[in-house]
Amino acid sequence: MKVAVINYCGTVGKTTIAAHLLAPRMGEARIYAVETINETAGDLGLDIEKMKGDKFGKLYKELLMSDNAIVDVGASNVEEFIDRMIKFEESHLEFDYFVVPVTSGGKEQKETLKTIQALAGVGVAPNKIRVVFNRVDTDVADEFAPILGYAKTAKTCIANPDAAIYENEVFNLLSAKKTTIAAVVQDETDYKALLKGLDKDADKKKAAHYADMHAIKGLARGVNRQLDGVFAALFA
Repeated sequence: MKVAVINYCGTVGKTTIAAHLLAPRMGEARIYAVETINETAGDLGLDIEKMKGDKFGKLYKELLMSDNAIVDVGASNVEEFIDRMIKFEESHLEFDYFVVPVTSGGKEQKETLKTIQALAGVGVAPNKIRVVFNRVDTDVADEFAPILGYAKTAKTCIANPDAAIYENEVFNLLSAKKTTIAAVVQDETDYKALLKGLDKDADKKKAAHYADMHAIKGLARGVNRQLDGVFAALFA
């Protein structure tokens, strides 16, 4: 499966989607970060290839030779990326899905609608454009009414309310530690035991790290199970 994560708006969680939701559930998928300034999955410890939007030709060639890939398109590169995709006629067909993350802010939702319209204008089929609701507070229907309403009337995308990632402090904690949910879940280290055996006064920095990692592991397990459901709903 080949997926592009894209939105004209920054800070909607494209890298979160690529690193925490998609990568652990897409096997050996290579991550391509089309980014120049913002955080990428590489900053979280994942192996990526980074390039600018004007290098679409190189990306397209690699996609043609790949079975699985995740393309994380940074906001500053979206316009160039879509322009190049138009120039390489029918290149959008090489993607199985275009995942469009959105958060609840008014500007973010307007930019998301603009992104969906741009993809539809290129010729991307409605069933290939999938919205994922990110940083949901309590209720998708209430917080994302413009997106859901548009999807229902325009029919140019799929917006499943079950494809929702709820607000959770674990993502900020993971970013600070430069790691991913998948890596934390697979980590068998008993940080609580290490903490008990440590002279906390002598090594406060290490003690704080062990305490942080124990707390993160507790949060990550539950969120990881939730993300399994989000992934299933997103591509249902």
